[in-house]
Amino acid sequence: MKLYFPLLLLCFLLLGSSLMDPAMAQAKSKYCSDKCSSRCAVAGVQDRCIKYCGICCEECKCVPSGTYGNKHECPCYRDKKNKKGKPKCP
Repeated sequence: MKLYFPLLLLCFLLLGSSLMDPAMAQAKSKYCSDKCSSRCAVAGVQDRCIKYCGICCEECKCVPSGTYGNKHECPCYRDKKNKKGKPKCP
């Protein structure tokens, strides 16, 4: 009987954490979506800007403020490079 309570508690914790992950992922995606929409507001090719900004945001967990520059605010975002060695993140 003493073994059932810890086992039941462990099951509830595992089930609860698995249910929270999609909610957290959705919140993070919302964060990146909002930040990248602001960042790419004046971009010439918005769909490409939003795509790469989203990739960088998901990996770095941050997006610099403004529509251009300010990359010093997010070193991970600043240091990402594409295959040609040019900045990956807009």
